[in-house]
Parts: sequence; C-alpha cells; structure tokens
Amino acid sequence: MASMGGFLVYFAILLILPLWAQSKVKRTYKKHAKIQNSSMMTGAQVARRILDENGLFDVQIEEVRGVMSDHYDPRSKTVRLSTDNYHGHSQAAAAIAAHEVGHAIQDAESYAFLRFRHALVPVANLGSNMSYIIILAGIIMYSSGLILAGIIFMSAVVLFQLVTLPVEYNASSRAMEQLVSTGVIRNNEHGETKKVLSAAALTYVAAAITALLELLRFVLVFVGMNDD
Repeated sequence: MASMGGFLVYFAILLILPLWAQSKVKRTYKKHAKIQNSSMMTGAQVARRILDENGLFDVQIEEVRGVMSDHYDPRSKTVRLSTDNYHGHSQAAAAIAAHEVGHAIQDAESYAFLRFRHALVPVANLGSNMSYIIILAGIIMYSSGLILAGIIFMSAVVLFQLVTLPVEYNASSRAMEQLVSTGVIRNNEHGETKKVLSAAALTYVAAAITALLELLRFVLVFVGMNDD
C-alpha cells in the first residue's frame, strides 16, 4: 500500500508539475501581452536597442511563426521573436525580447554555462532518443547492464536540464538590467516585468525536476534488480 501511495505521488508530480508550469506561463503571458510597455516599443525595437547598446550590431532579429516560439540561435547569431512579440508593444513582448537578447550577450561574452550547455547538446539529444529504449530493453530482458547504460544516457539529459537553469536565470537577470539601463521600462514596471520572466523560468524548473524524478525512478529499478 505504501509503495502504491508513493507511486501515485510520483505520477502526480510527473504529470501535474509540467502542466501547472505551462499553465502559469500562459496565464502570465496572456495578462501582460495586453498591457502596453511605457516606452511603446515593439519587441523587435527593444531587442535592437539592447543589442546596439551592447555593441552587438552583427546580431540579427527575425520574426518567427508560432506562439512563444522566441529563441536565440547562436549558430546564425539571430534573435528570433514570435509574431506577437516581434510587432507587439506589450510588457510581455519587451520582457521576452530582452530575455532572448540576454542569451545573445551571454554568447558574446562566452558565458561558461551557455558554452557547457552547447557542448552537451549532441549527447543530450542522443540520450533523449536512446535512454528509454535501452532501459525498456533492459527491463524486458532483465539485464541490469542495459538498464545502467540507459541510466547513463538519461543522466546526460538531466545534466543538460540542470545546466539550462543558470543559463535561463542569468539571461532573465541580464534582461532586467538592460531594460532598466536602456530606459525601456520605468520603475513601476519592474515588478510586472519580473513576473513575466519568472513565469517563463518555471517551465525549465519543472523540466529539470521531472527529469530528475525519472532518473531516480530508473536508478531505484536498477538497485532493486541488483538486490534480488
């Protein structure tokens, strides 16, 4: 009964936490996407101003399809903003644009955690694709060796998720500094802008916790198999 209760708690966290984080992000974004920022600048203009203020004239800004599909591409040195944020004058547009530019600044300064995360991408992708297959094969074949191999692959994914946290929080911190120093937002907007950035960070926290729980589950399976 106790083990069943523990499984239910584990399953609830695994299922509910990501959904809650996504819901929180959507609610916060929807609210602040309706509030204009005081400078009346579009997300694209905010990004350009911050980039230019930091001497990153070679970094391009592009519009990309989708909702909250905003990202920075270090390969092409391009900040890509979703349509609403590219053209929008909202607090959400300014905050998200500044956050993505934060990644561009990290890239220009060779921020250690960003470099480490980039280095982890190939092995994390491999681990994401292979870990469950290997672990499932190990369980079916009752092979602790295969399960251990799958755990090692999965560990790379977990490490990637953990390294992502300081990268994202640092980008948000840089975003706030730049929004203030460039005059994009005023004092009465600080709190609301932080809400947008903090909500977005929740998705990465949820992803890291979920990945850790999954890894722990299979570690316990491996330990239990070796105890038999």
